[in-house]
Amino acid sequence: MTANAASGPPPASEAPLPPARPGVDPLPAPVFILAPPRSFTSLICAMLGQHPALYGLPELNLFQCGTMAEFNTGRNPDGSVKSPFWATMRHGLLRVVAELYGGEQTIESVNMAERWLRQRVGMDAGAVYREVAARVAPLRVVDKSPGYLRNRLYLERIVETFPEARFIHLTRHPRGQCESVLKTKGGPAVLFTLNALDRSGPEPVLDPQILWHDSQVQVMNFLEPLPADRWIRVRGEDLLNDLDAGLGGLCRWLGIDDSPEAVAAMKRPEDSPYSGVGPVNARLGNDINFLKAPSLREGGVTVPSLDGPVSWRPDERGFHPWVDGLARDLGYT
Repeated sequence: MTANAASGPPPASEAPLPPARPGVDPLPAPVFILAPPRSFTSLICAMLGQHPALYGLPELNLFQCGTMAEFNTGRNPDGSVKSPFWATMRHGLLRVVAELYGGEQTIESVNMAERWLRQRVGMDAGAVYREVAARVAPLRVVDKSPGYLRNRLYLERIVETFPEARFIHLTRHPRGQCESVLKTKGGPAVLFTLNALDRSGPEPVLDPQILWHDSQVQVMNFLEPLPADRWIRVRGEDLLNDLDAGLGGLCRWLGIDDSPEAVAAMKRPEDSPYSGVGPVNARLGNDINFLKAPSLREGGVTVPSLDGPVSWRPDERGFHPWVDGLARDLGYT
């Protein structure tokens, strides 16, 4: 596979790693999509990445680590395990390195990517992220790693590494997002790992609305002190139900070409080199449902109701008042 955009990434000799210089960063400001899993992130990131000025990445998860030693081992500095799913959470970066430095995503190029990572074991994770961004410059990278919402520290590492980064707060109706998480293979296990459990009754109940609520609050608290021109909030349903207006608006916000040709390219997410299952030693890097069917689907996206019981609770309760209120604040009336 080859990198998207006609120009492609420059050769390594033409893409030295620029140092981070406050206020004079030579790298184009990356774009980070902030949202919990199953919020249309894989699709919309791939769509943005097909713009001639952008380069869509799979989930890198680099900012969950301070160093590459952490990334390579999946362990925090205190020795604790980052996630029981860490082995597959490395797949996105492996696929990117294989693609950008090997020109393909094969078993052999992924093995090369493993060696590439081992050679950088003593580096800060942010420096390696800058190396990847420099590899595709002047294209701007677009990232959508939901794991960054697990800890405010991970989000702060983004702005420490890229002081001018731009952020898209992507939302999805809580009913749609929660039901989608539960239907995804491994989704309930992820919820359990993230402690999305309602313990108010005699028995704990797995409740994905906890993750939805806490993720939105995390994003909003992070974005609130940033300059207003550095972030934008987008309802995923609105964007997917009016692609021309939604994609065009994001282009204008980013200050890039919003021509019909550029928007048309963004409607082909399947053209991304990462829109598909990878080789056996790095299959994922994105939501598996997206990887198996990355093309846009015909028809609009239904916006469900906030009223009535939720399907996953045995007690037939509806949304918690905090979730209902926050959803309404975000425009889901």
